[in-house]
Amino acid sequence: MLSSEDLRFFLTVAAARSLADAARTLDVTPPAVTQRLAALEKRLGIRLVERTGRRVGLTDEGHLLAARGRRICDEIGLLADALGSRRGVVAGHLRVLAPLGFGHRYVAPAVARVRRDHPEVTATLTLSDRPGRHAEDSWDVMVHIGELRDSALVMQRIASNRRILCAAPAYLRRRGAPSRPQDLRDHECIALRENDEDVTLWRFTGAQGETASVRIDPVLASTEGSVVHDWAVAGMGIMVRSEWDVAGDLRAGRLVALLPAWRLPDADVIALLPSREVRSARTSQFLACLRAQVRAHPWDAGQDTAGVAGN
Repeated sequence: MLSSEDLRFFLTVAAARSLADAARTLDVTPPAVTQRLAALEKRLGIRLVERTGRRVGLTDEGHLLAARGRRICDEIGLLADALGSRRGVVAGHLRVLAPLGFGHRYVAPAVARVRRDHPEVTATLTLSDRPGRHAEDSWDVMVHIGELRDSALVMQRIASNRRILCAAPAYLRRRGAPSRPQDLRDHECIALRENDEDVTLWRFTGAQGETASVRIDPVLASTEGSVVHDWAVAGMGIMVRSEWDVAGDLRAGRLVALLPAWRLPDADVIALLPSREVRSARTSQFLACLRAQVRAHPWDAGQDTAGVAGN
């Protein structure tokens, strides 16, 4: 009556904010998700999802299927690991959760590499602007960038990553460069709303350990990092962005690093793992591939090549 593919499909729907989000994760059209869900409900003879507007709400039966389904999928994965290890192969289903921009550029190629190297591995990559809101039992690895609040999860550092204050030369010609953090209150700033952080409070540390916090009033804001990036490159304001995203622009002169004497909090790239005693071979292979992917495309914004403005 139920296959493992049915369970994985429904777990993707259950973890999504909407059927459209589930469709993006599954790389199919929203009507295809709706039709498959309706067929699953008809086959089971129960309603699994309450369709209220655009959001997904699970019925009691849907919650039951999601909870039991996760455990079943975990057991299938562990069984595939055990059988695969006897044959000297890596197998099973890998579930990775990652932020949108970094996930597209670095995590997706790492997942593809695992699949190429180990054909008996299948994988689901979920890209989200709020990865921390997904249930712990819905993924095997969560890639996280930025501040990490209290967590009982196992953490592995993948790469260092600075946050950089920067703007395009066109903006600096029009508005000039700030010479101290407080000057940002008089500038046009762009905010990226992600990870439930207080994104309008920009915190700096000086060379002597002094601190400065500035509450900006953004003229533009978005939940999508690529949009914020494009706005800044177009000269529409000053942004704070991760080094992995802007290093190439700094080297090419499309962006200029500002306030070089002041440092923003780092936003290291880390992998979070559920607090399970046994880690699957496919998870270990994915972490190795992700590290290799980052090493193959290192980011080093170095001020000697990036150009700086401000004092």
